[in-house]
Amino acid sequence: MSIYALIAADLIAITVLVFGLYFPRHRRRDMIVAFLSINVGVMGVTYAMATADVSLGFGLGIFAVLSIIRLRSTEMDHSEIAYYFTAIALGLLGGFPGINGAVGLSLMGILLVAIAVGDSPKLFSTARTQQVMLDRAVSTETQAALMLEDLLDADIKRVVIRKTDLVQQTTLCDVRYAVREGSGAKATQASALRPTAHTAPVAAGSAR
Repeated sequence: MSIYALIAADLIAITVLVFGLYFPRHRRRDMIVAFLSINVGVMGVTYAMATADVSLGFGLGIFAVLSIIRLRSTEMDHSEIAYYFTAIALGLLGGFPGINGAVGLSLMGILLVAIAVGDSPKLFSTARTQQVMLDRAVSTETQAALMLEDLLDADIKRVVIRKTDLVQQTTLCDVRYAVREGSGAKATQASALRPTAHTAPVAAGSAR
């Protein structure tokens, strides 16, 4: 298989990754150009270094120069990091002329299938993770879990206390929980029945 076929396959794969999987699920437009540019850039550099008569020291020197550059960007969650590395891996596979064509295409397909399944909204759809700031000082995970279960109307799976402030009477928790069936409907109904006057709702904590 020619290098042009691999390049075409990489462009098709990154298009499916960005416009077929990432954006419909995460709706973050600024990451589109990042994924496309890193994929095409890695593919071009890989092909240039694989075909040029360069020494090992030259190749290591290029990566050393690139490591000096510090990219400043907004925070990415773990799923976006997975998409980022998948875009890099696709570029490496598409730009390496020495790889067997069937192997390269198979690996590209495996990468797309893996991220499509792993990031599917139907996979563990009720599982949630967030940080919650409770409005009282709590010293044990058991006590925090009881408060969070009532606050989130969910089945608490794991609670980790990150910070307890005895002066401000607050507790920062990492909580992992499963949403109960019908909890969304209950929250909507409660919101509709809530008075619109300047009365503050009573809650056990506030989510950040």
